[in-house]
Amino acid sequence: MTVESTAARKPRRSAGTKKSPSPKPELVQLLTPEGKRVKNAENAMYDKYVADLTPEDLRGLYRDMVLTRRFDAEATSLQRQGELGLWASLLGQEAAQIGSGRATREDDYVFPTYREHGVAWCRGVDPANLLGMFRGVNNGGWDPNSNNFQLYTIVIGSQTLHATGYAMGIAKDGADSAVIAYFGDGASSQGDVAESFTFSAVYNAPVVFFCQNNQWAISEPTEKQTRVPLYQRAQGYGFPGVRVDGNDVLACLAVTKWALERARSGEGPTLVEAYTYRMGAHTTSDDPTRYRGDEERQAWEAKDPILRLRQYLESENHADEGFFAELETESEALGRRVREAVRAMPDPDHLAIFENVYADGHALVDEERAQFAAYQASFADAEGGK
Repeated sequence: MTVESTAARKPRRSAGTKKSPSPKPELVQLLTPEGKRVKNAENAMYDKYVADLTPEDLRGLYRDMVLTRRFDAEATSLQRQGELGLWASLLGQEAAQIGSGRATREDDYVFPTYREHGVAWCRGVDPANLLGMFRGVNNGGWDPNSNNFQLYTIVIGSQTLHATGYAMGIAKDGADSAVIAYFGDGASSQGDVAESFTFSAVYNAPVVFFCQNNQWAISEPTEKQTRVPLYQRAQGYGFPGVRVDGNDVLACLAVTKWALERARSGEGPTLVEAYTYRMGAHTTSDDPTRYRGDEERQAWEAKDPILRLRQYLESENHADEGFFAELETESEALGRRVREAVRAMPDPDHLAIFENVYADGHALVDEERAQFAAYQASFADAEGGK
């Protein structure tokens, strides 16, 4: 019997046939979409990490999310007005970023992607400094070692390797600190992420992998990335994985604190999957209406992380209208400051792109620099000839 005939006799699942859905995974949730506090036996191990939060602490988390969203909205507007070349919005992911960002200690080190504007806020990076790269005037805009917050990484998934290597280094140094690496559901399909999982597990690296599963890798839904919940991938590498409600700032804070404590105490890596939703476009060059419906977004708008915490604050009398009014004024002032800062950024030297390509000089780069300089000069010559 030929190979072809044997294969032909095997039943094949058609492209349209769907695999039976797996049971819905458990989700760590401490605050419901309606703003109700959840306390049960399943959450006990995480609940203790937020049990001592004061009303002032809770208002601080709310302020962080509101100001981060306002900055993000201003950046999107600036791009639409031609002031930025591109922008990657975090709209809808504020709880995942603020909760995890506030869980870190000053001596922990953060490796972001290009969307962690809320984490940058928690690490003390000036929001205006985030925009230089997107305006094309610098390669980052801040000193990573000043805030232990690495520059934004555009290459998908590579920062998880950087984080793992750094974590292995501080473990060898005996430092009492941890590393956290951010990435998205799409990046989880990258080989770099798989390699970082392997190395971190084998070397027991003090690193937390924080995956913001916002349901869409540009236009590719999560179900085309994996057949199992993402957090379960950690099992195959020998370390724990936890899925947390990514729109619940208290749960994100608690689970990340727990994972970072594990790392610092020598228990190795953890994968945290923050189950959230990208409310806007992947970037300002994307049109999400081409691949997803309004009803999906509307369903997630009902789980809005900021509204959720506001309802809790109001129900517990932890904040009044005066607080919300003052915060609105502060958020508008932040928007104006960022807008003015971007417009005041000087244009870079056109030839600066050729600097730092090699540590020493290089003949090909010198040739390209000369050609580009001549090209730029041709415009001046044309203007002068008029």
